[in-house]
Amino acid sequence: MIRDITIGQYYPVESRIHRLDPRVKIVCTLLFLVSLFIQNSLPGYVIATVFLAAVICLSRVPLRYIVKGLKPIVILLLFTVVMNLFLTRGGETLAHFWIFTITENGLRTSVFMAVRLMYLVAGSSIMTFTTSPNALTDGLEKLLHPLNRIHVPVHEVAMIMSIALRFIPILLEETDKIMKAQMARGADFESGNLIQRAKAMLPILVPLFVSAFRRANDLAMAMEARCYHGGDGRTKMKPLRYKGRDRLAYALTLLYVVIIFAVGRFVPFKLWIF
Repeated sequence: MIRDITIGQYYPVESRIHRLDPRVKIVCTLLFLVSLFIQNSLPGYVIATVFLAAVICLSRVPLRYIVKGLKPIVILLLFTVVMNLFLTRGGETLAHFWIFTITENGLRTSVFMAVRLMYLVAGSSIMTFTTSPNALTDGLEKLLHPLNRIHVPVHEVAMIMSIALRFIPILLEETDKIMKAQMARGADFESGNLIQRAKAMLPILVPLFVSAFRRANDLAMAMEARCYHGGDGRTKMKPLRYKGRDRLAYALTLLYVVIIFAVGRFVPFKLWIF
């Protein structure tokens, strides 16, 4: 399960999506996530599926790698589906047993929420898979630069996010090593009830926190030794500049959002699912 967590990891490969400006990928990802909430119809989700599939193909990130990143949210996904399936009322009753009732609206809502949650994770993962932590930091800092006028520490915020993303795969690898070491000493993390499994995690959490604090202290000492003083007066070795492909990506994403909005607003209700 630890190795199935791919959030924050960069997949190094040459593709059209990788070559885009990081600002474009951040803004387009946000627009895609917003588009999932401005419509709730079958045609809209078909368009979103086509758009997401096209981006995945252009990114050249293997589909199995993206699907593997969905495994950690399986429990959350099942909980969301069950809650919406049995607690949403309205429409024709499809099934009824004991105190549970499945209605037409409940089934539609549960399916849409499951698809929306998976697309949220997949869309966000594409951005991190195709953007290195340094590029993501530069893009975020550039986008938030106007906030410097109201004394928001944009550079420091971007640096914190970059360090957090960089530490995710390191901590996952450290966790995997600690678990294997504990299992070699006879630890059992699979059997028992939920409380017993939580207690079994204590031998992992203590050395993991110690290792994380040690790495953080080493990083702070290294930054101080190099006279790091924040973003004042700092320059970029590779300044960000928009190119033709970046403007094209903006245009295609805006066209997609307009189509999604039009479908969600003007498509007749009878064309919706169920």
